[in-house]
Amino acid sequence: MFAKRIIPCLDCKNGRVVKGIQFLNLRDAGDPGDLAEAYNREGADELVMLDISASREGRATLMDTVHRVALRLFIPLTVGGGVRTLEDAQRLLSAGADKVAVNTAAVESPEIVNQIAEHFGRQALVVAIDARRCGGSPLVGAPTAPRWIVSTYGGTKLIDLDAVAWAREVEARGAGEILLTSMDADGTQDGYDLEITSAVTGAVSIPVVASGGAGHPEHLADAILLGGADAALAASIFHYGQHTIRETKQVMQRRGIPVRL
Repeated sequence: MFAKRIIPCLDCKNGRVVKGIQFLNLRDAGDPGDLAEAYNREGADELVMLDISASREGRATLMDTVHRVALRLFIPLTVGGGVRTLEDAQRLLSAGADKVAVNTAAVESPEIVNQIAEHFGRQALVVAIDARRCGGSPLVGAPTAPRWIVSTYGGTKLIDLDAVAWAREVEARGAGEILLTSMDADGTQDGYDLEITSAVTGAVSIPVVASGGAGHPEHLADAILLGGADAALAASIFHYGQHTIRETKQVMQRRGIPVRL
């Protein structure tokens, strides 16, 4: 079995790392370059940097921030936020990103997934899916089946698009990886939505990164063991020093998950 990945996430706004609950009530978490260097040193497997207001504000991701972060990393870097064209993807990759993440633009113009995959290779393309529960109950034994729909523009716009079906479509179009965020769980620290994680990992064959809700190292282990994810992404628990990456990997190792220590 391949080693499973722990991925800190830098949600950026105006050149600073921020964190809130469901993308709201944001508070400052530090300088992206400083945090990137610290996570690199602590043993993170990859890093994701998302400009969370880029699509809402109609602007491109700040290239200088991407460049500053990339210069201080020796691990793969995924960058997303405001990627709408091949040129946007090219600029990010030229600035030092190893992968680009597309969300809103992929929903509005799905052919951009094909174009980026064909031009740069599917290994360079991550499709981010921000999903919100719209049916069923999170409780085991609920009488109605759960359903999740896609949200765009930093979680502010709901689309009548089934998240699991959308995951299948982007895989067929050439996505190399899916970054799956539960908007209901994001920032709560109550654990990942394992139902949607399982639903998506069971529907596709490409790697799925679970995101939204991590509050304890055990939650990251659950995302992999119970949700079937290939990697677990977290922000608050690392940014504010509640837990370390090494501690998280030790918990995962004790539960039989292969990790790079």
